Amino acid sequence: MLVLTRKPGEKIMIGDEIVITFLESRGSEGIRIGIDAPRHLAIKREEIFEAVADANREAAHAPSDAEAILKGLLGGEG
Repeated sequence: MLVLTRKPGEKIMIGDEIVITFLESRGSEGIRIGIDAPRHLAIKREEIFEAVADANREAAHAPSDAEAILKGLLGGEG
């Protein structure tokens, strides 16, 4: 892990296409950053990424009769 100290307005380059700009410090609330990156790159907060991963893991462990239950609820034939 690279650890840096930056002042508001200073930037960090990641590769040739990603620029992180430090906007302001808000004391104990944290810091504000801006990220410029190509649209094809997904940028997510870690807690969102983890929540989606957890939901996917839960969905993968659905009961074996989940398909029949869903079909029944949707009026399909099971």
